[in-house]
Amino acid sequence: MPFALLLLGLAVFAQGTSEFMLSGLVPDIARDLGVSVPAAGALTSAFAVGMVVGAPLVAGLARRWPRRGALLAFLVVFLAVHVAGALTGSFEVLLATRVVGALANAGFLAVALVAAVDMVPADAKGRATSMLLGGVTLACVAGVPAGALLGGLWGWRAAFWAVALVSLPALVAVARSVPGGSAGGAPPALGGELRSLRSPRLVVTLTLGALVNGATFCTFTYLAPLVTEVTGLGSAWVPGVLALFGAGSFAGVTAAGRLADRHPVPVLAGGAVAACLGWCLLALGAGHPVLALGLVFTQGALSFGVGSTLISQVLYAAPGAPTLAGGFATAAFNVGAALGPWAGGMAIGAGLGYRSPVWVSAGLVALAGVVAACGAGSAAGRGGALNASSGAQNMGR
Repeated sequence: MPFALLLLGLAVFAQGTSEFMLSGLVPDIARDLGVSVPAAGALTSAFAVGMVVGAPLVAGLARRWPRRGALLAFLVVFLAVHVAGALTGSFEVLLATRVVGALANAGFLAVALVAAVDMVPADAKGRATSMLLGGVTLACVAGVPAGALLGGLWGWRAAFWAVALVSLPALVAVARSVPGGSAGGAPPALGGELRSLRSPRLVVTLTLGALVNGATFCTFTYLAPLVTEVTGLGSAWVPGVLALFGAGSFAGVTAAGRLADRHPVPVLAGGAVAACLGWCLLALGAGHPVLALGLVFTQGALSFGVGSTLISQVLYAAPGAPTLAGGFATAAFNVGAALGPWAGGMAIGAGLGYRSPVWVSAGLVALAGVVAACGAGSAAGRGGALNASSGAQNMGR
């Protein structure tokens, strides 16, 4: 794998830390800026909406830019808005920086996904995407707990400064190591790319990505109360449990990167079934600490392993949309990241308890299985089975 991929992963690590770190900083932000906790919580929603809307929109705007230039522009904006966020005393300005930062993050990830697969052979998209997503999982393992620690020691602004500082070496590294220019010459016409994105296989794959990621973040968002209220562990365990989930996620994307290109169907089918059963087992056994901790790691691995494989399959399924596929993959997965926690919160609000988000996660993965089966049946009925592995092999020739 090219060294430039590792450098892109460093930038994704900084951006993933920014996306998730507010979960531990909201009370301090609310107190410092004189707003309510729910209002401060809107900072997280603003980032999610910016990612969903921004990924396809910004990818479309940047499709004719040189890859290195686009990545650098997005990184500069991302770094600048975190400096502005660390300095501001206005909640409205902070909210605006979160939206702009999300747009820059979405644009960077959309272009980075396309750039990453252009750096590797045509049949190695799974390994390339897993290296990028490794940055997100490392953010869960190290970045988010570190942000919470900095916030506790020196206030929430310190976490924003830390993200800006981590982005700085990533900016220099991308400038020096990522190839310039647009691989493959001028991109195809925008209308042609948009038409190719309507293919049934791609629509099914994007839907599966949203459902699986929704399941992942439905439970991840409410791990803290599950651990303290159901498992019976003290609040001091929460950072470690979140890091354990992140460690499993890193293991999952690493393993999937080695298997997804050659064996995508077994990875997706087997991983989804195992993930659904694992969520059910966690919901039933959350009161047993050893079992719960083991399942937190396992579910992190399964969820991100299946999720990263689906992202690579989006790229395989959209050869006619080389500049937009990454943006739509990013948007679909962030739809899941927004809807999953909302569904879990609705279940808790309905009085179903802190196990209920885990049951919602199991239901979302089960629904993904139904969608996949219907999509495969529809493709077979048209005389062309939905076969991701054969598509990957054809791309590699």
